[in-house]
Amino acid sequence: MTNTAAKGTVTQIRLVAFDVDGVFTDGRFYLSDDGIESKAFNTQDGFGIRRLIDAGIEVAVISGRRSGAVERRMAELGVPHVIQGCKDKVAVLGELTAKLGISAAECAYVGDDIPDLPLLQMVGLPIAVANAVHAVHEQCDHTTLAEGGFGAVREVCDLVLAAREDTD
Repeated sequence: MTNTAAKGTVTQIRLVAFDVDGVFTDGRFYLSDDGIESKAFNTQDGFGIRRLIDAGIEVAVISGRRSGAVERRMAELGVPHVIQGCKDKVAVLGELTAKLGISAAECAYVGDDIPDLPLLQMVGLPIAVANAVHAVHEQCDHTTLAEGGFGAVREVCDLVLAAREDTD
């Protein structure tokens, strides 16, 4: 694992995919007595996502859980590819890249825990958030300084956009 992604790899990124819990959030969710779930999202992360989309970079969210809060937040941000309740993240990313005409080498994936490992091993730029479990850090070419829910998504967005600007 290195703290800096290879510049050549970052400049080739055409799709950035993210896990949700532990990446967009700090991994916690709040469950009321009535069974209503809520999550906290970082507004700076949201601005980073909008900048990626505006730059023509595809954005996807692939989560093993289903959440109305995630659906609503991603709709607000204009994230075009939101897959929740996913049992096979590798198959879903494979279908998405085929549909978009993008190779796995042109994808970044940001994860934090064991279920993310197969995707991290599949993409050209595997990224761990700072608070990811050790096994994830070992598989990643880049680790954010920020923790999930506290600016890690924005940091990834800025990394990809800065690499693209350097090539213009």
